[in-house]
Amino acid sequence: MSAIYRCVLFNRVSKCNTSWIQVMRFGYNVPPPQWITPDRILTQGGNAAITRTTNLSNVTMANKSRKRSVSCARCLSSSAEDAATRVKRVSIEGNIAVGKSTFARLLQSACPDWEVVAEPVSKWQNIDSGTVKGTDASPQTTVSNLLQMMYQDPQRWSYTFQTFSCMSRLRTQLQPPPARLLRSERTPVQVYERSIYSDRYIFALNMFELGCINSTEWAVYQDWHSLLVEQFGHQVELEGIIYLRAPPKKCMERLGRRGRPEEKGVKLDYLDKLHVQHERWLVEKSTELHFEKLKQIPVLQLDASVEFQSDPELQEEFIQKMKNFFAAL
Repeated sequence: MSAIYRCVLFNRVSKCNTSWIQVMRFGYNVPPPQWITPDRILTQGGNAAITRTTNLSNVTMANKSRKRSVSCARCLSSSAEDAATRVKRVSIEGNIAVGKSTFARLLQSACPDWEVVAEPVSKWQNIDSGTVKGTDASPQTTVSNLLQMMYQDPQRWSYTFQTFSCMSRLRTQLQPPPARLLRSERTPVQVYERSIYSDRYIFALNMFELGCINSTEWAVYQDWHSLLVEQFGHQVELEGIIYLRAPPKKCMERLGRRGRPEEKGVKLDYLDKLHVQHERWLVEKSTELHFEKLKQIPVLQLDASVEFQSDPELQEEFIQKMKNFFAAL
């Protein structure tokens, strides 16, 4: 029986003359008796109940607030995504010195719902190659002009240049549209000077056919290019293409007038080959493409051989064609 008594706990409540209540616990290794008054019991019990109720209420309110915050965040995210999908993405394609930048300025000034993203040429001309110690042992930053290096030694630098140019175009196309386009109630359009697709199917392909990019480099380029396009999907897809079309000789004339230092050594034969690549892709549709949607993209051809920059009537004609083209996308 003594063993049972040691294992079993029981309470005995005894009243004292002072109306105190002694709650005594007997058992094995039990703490000493605790003395509490009835009013203290009620106070502590009430406070504990109130505290528990308050804590539960606070938790419930916090959960509801958190759910509302998550719900609002999702709504905002969803509305932002919906607004972004309303923005049409279009690229301007064409030969070197065909007049893309001039045409882009015309578009930018024609409608507030059109945003033109310039070709990242300055990035190709100014690559931070790191720091080296100068003659006075002080660190000096070296800047490389990859565009110039490619033109001077295409056999050595074509693959490097096409890799970097494509990556810089990809970054450009992944940038979210500006807020004013997202707020537009009409047909907002983001227009890029060339794209990651012309980088592959015009310039990189041309360098491969010229022998400046070897078969191994070409296989590697196509592999990572396809991976990136598939990975980013709709973020880099185009809804339309504007093809500025002009004879290579006209492009050669304009190239000489603009006087970009890196292009001094460019020959007419090179522009002829680029013209053929554009015609195969955008007119004849004979270029082998690797993305189904790219095969279905509508192409608007504009005669860029005319000097539209100084002709208001031609500018108005181009703008009207653009409006009709964008509205149909």
